[in-house]
Amino acid sequence: MDYKKTTTANTNKEMAMSDIATKAGVCKATVSRALNTPDRVSAKTREKVLKVVAEMGYTPNKLAAGLRQGKSRNIAIMLPDITNPYFSPVIRSIENVANQRGYSVVLNDTQDDPALERTFAGMVRTRQVDGIITNSSRIPFDVDPSKPLDEQLPPLVNASEFTELSGIPKVGVDNYQIGVEATEHLLKLGHTRIGVIAGPDTINSSQLREKGFRDAMVKAGVKVEEKLVFHGDFSSQSGVTGAQRLMQQRHRPTAIFCFGDLAAIGALHALRELEYRIPDDVSVISVDGIALGEYCAPPLTTIAQPMEQIGKTIATILLDLIDGKPPQQEVNILPHQLVVRKSTGPVPK
Repeated sequence: MDYKKTTTANTNKEMAMSDIATKAGVCKATVSRALNTPDRVSAKTREKVLKVVAEMGYTPNKLAAGLRQGKSRNIAIMLPDITNPYFSPVIRSIENVANQRGYSVVLNDTQDDPALERTFAGMVRTRQVDGIITNSSRIPFDVDPSKPLDEQLPPLVNASEFTELSGIPKVGVDNYQIGVEATEHLLKLGHTRIGVIAGPDTINSSQLREKGFRDAMVKAGVKVEEKLVFHGDFSSQSGVTGAQRLMQQRHRPTAIFCFGDLAAIGALHALRELEYRIPDDVSVISVDGIALGEYCAPPLTTIAQPMEQIGKTIATILLDLIDGKPPQQEVNILPHQLVVRKSTGPVPK
């Protein structure tokens, strides 16, 4: 996408002024005076303007600055599951960068619902936010592939689950390589019957981690047992259900690769309930690196994502876009790290 400075700021300013003026029944100059030099208008007129401002969802001070700059000074983050602790350090890092640059952050829990994604995305059309961070491969706007994206989309950064659309800045990790490295860790410990508790097979990150797993198994000359591949939804409950089903197989796995830490925590719980020892009977490895994993029983071996760095990179790119500065590159892949703890060990003899 060719991100360049345009007259968008001035256009937004004029549109916002016009909207307020029309609804309040005054001219644009009166709106400007009511917000910037309130002593130059009557109390009655000022109250009328501020009432409209409040109805439009802005605070007077922020709107006054926004009208001068053509900005709301807000950015939105759309999350598929606000309860997932993976997002906490990412959001905190985004907020730190945003606050340093004079922006506030609006959180939207979409529950992975495309309709909610589109509803929240509408905030940028009504100038409640200046840009959006998505964590879904879906882009919540209608796009005409025959037209330049910068003419159709607001400032937008795609994180975690990458869209197939080119021209949109993306920030995340190499999920394929994560799948390879987690599998290789188990193979080096002697495990060949490896179970998988994956995410939905429609989600990009889960697809790539599963491909990495399968390719690593093939490279090692080890057959993938399809009965040992379970698709859940990354939740702790799916980890419980997945572990129960895997351990009901006639030839049970000696290790389980979970595609998310929450699912792994559920799997650890289920294995303990079934009276399996970890890692003496079954090893468990996961992905994410949430803080809670270190305090599991036993502490969870995981492929950690650089969550704070992800948040910082996302926020910096988005705010630069809002300021008219193009990203240096479209795809930003950040480094992951294998963190070996006590949930993985040699294959049982």
